[in-house]
Amino acid sequence: MSAIYLVLLLLPPLISAQTFHWGPCPSPQVQPNFNIHQYLGRWYEIQKLPASFQRGKCVEVSYALRRDGTIRVLNSRLHKDKVRVAEGTGVIPDMREPAKLGISYSYFTPYSSYWVLTTDYTSLAVVYSCTDILHLFHVDYAWILSRSRFLPPLAVLYAQELLLKEGIDIYRMKATDQNCKDV
Repeated sequence: MSAIYLVLLLLPPLISAQTFHWGPCPSPQVQPNFNIHQYLGRWYEIQKLPASFQRGKCVEVSYALRRDGTIRVLNSRLHKDKVRVAEGTGVIPDMREPAKLGISYSYFTPYSSYWVLTTDYTSLAVVYSCTDILHLFHVDYAWILSRSRFLPPLAVLYAQELLLKEGIDIYRMKATDQNCKDV
């Protein structure tokens, strides 16, 4: 009973800064035959579902392999006139499903899901993450990424339709301001 009370207590701030839904996480299809080596490099955020940890503009992320086989994840963004950088670690927990990565930004936090739903490796990637809370509700994140700061409207529409087809609510999805010099 105390767990339910704790969840209800934490719910209001969680709802205001994230995308919250009742029930467990959906299980979307991921990129078949995903190749992490082709995915590495710089991606720019074109649109996303709200994420309290990722406010600002000029959001980009770079992926690189480390010697130990993990993936260096380097996020940068411009927030309140300052460049903010966060470094994380990515892993592929099951090599039979390489498009289902896990990413953590601290030694003290578990890996969060980072599922590549689709990518052509050269211009577009659609990524989804979901955290299930006691099978009562879930908090999800979605990103439309591009290799350049701008993506043609038809490509954005394709990405949005893919998310909808996979049962992901994009009602709160917002465009990321990419009108800036390189961060």
